[in-house]
Amino acid sequence: MRRIKAVADAALERLSPEFDRMYARVGRALVPPERQLKASLLIALYSVRSERAFCEELEYNLLCRWFLDMDLMEHSFDATVFTKNRPRLLAHDAGRALFDEVVLAAD
Repeated sequence: MRRIKAVADAALERLSPEFDRMYARVGRALVPPERQLKASLLIALYSVRSERAFCEELEYNLLCRWFLDMDLMEHSFDATVFTKNRPRLLAHDAGRALFDEVVLAAD
């Protein structure tokens, strides 16, 4: 997980200008897109059955909190964050770019 986190963080750093363009006029989402994409990566890696189940698990799973750079007292985000922000992330192919970089680094 340390290697995957390092690769994901580096990829998200490279994608940061894209996020700035995506959110420049309307402000940043309550949950940063970087965190949402890393959460989607965890959901895929651990085959979590739903985003709602992941958000519930995030309340107590220290591995998930560490991976998402959350502190222990920070509240989990609501599952509707995925629903509301997914169209924007999909339109800009940010998720695909992150997943592609993580898969390439895994080879």
